[in-house]
Amino acid sequence: MKIDHLGIAVRSIPDSLTFYRDALGFELARTETVEDQGVHVALFPAGESRIELLEPFSEETPVGRFIARRGEGLHHICYEVDDLASKLDELRSRGLRLLEGYPRLGAEGKLVAFLHPASAHGVLVELVEKARTS
Repeated sequence: MKIDHLGIAVRSIPDSLTFYRDALGFELARTETVEDQGVHVALFPAGESRIELLEPFSEETPVGRFIARRGEGLHHICYEVDDLASKLDELRSRGLRLLEGYPRLGAEGKLVAFLHPASAHGVLVELVEKARTS
């Protein structure tokens, strides 16, 4: 496994660009909207991993509620796995709590799932299935 990305909750992606792009020098690779999660996303390559900025549609979304409770900041860490369904079965068998318990589409059209922070020492963990090559 490797770290795929760090998810950072922000109120405004355009406002955040002055820090991540202009001050730190990260190059904006892409932006997209993930309707299912209620966020706009901006991705920046960072070595072998990426920084993912998450701007919520509203305070009623999971990221919106996070910002309302805790403010902007680190939201989750995402690890890449070869087979998401198998990894979820393994984690369930170890008694770990999953947020939804099933994979869904995330950014870049990849399958993702989240572990509950209570099962990961207070950290929201996302798992993303490695892109398969034909």
